[in-house]
Amino acid sequence: MDVEILSRIQFAFTIAFHYIYPPLSIGLGVLLVIMEGMYLKTGNKLYEQMTKFWVKIFALTFAMGVASGIVMEFEFGTNWATYSRFVGDVFGSALAAEGIFAFFLESGFLAVL
Repeated sequence: MDVEILSRIQFAFTIAFHYIYPPLSIGLGVLLVIMEGMYLKTGNKLYEQMTKFWVKIFALTFAMGVASGIVMEFEFGTNWATYSRFVGDVFGSALAAEGIFAFFLESGFLAVL
């Protein structure tokens, strides 16, 4: 195996994790807001217990999404430096926008809780 194949395998593992955790944390954030709202509306302790259970999983998925995103961005610079220089003007702004929007959306849900 050459360096390019190993870089592709490494990036495949990283992106596989990153495709799972951020969408999961965004979806869990919405569900947590709904469960907390149902608890405040009805006063049913079941909703409070559900929220307390799922907030731990939400925190874990949030941390995994941040960690995999940071690793993924470093891989762009280390494994794909030549490619990043070639498409940097186009790809850089989209990557920055994704980082800002995804991070602030997830952080907003985390702050609401």
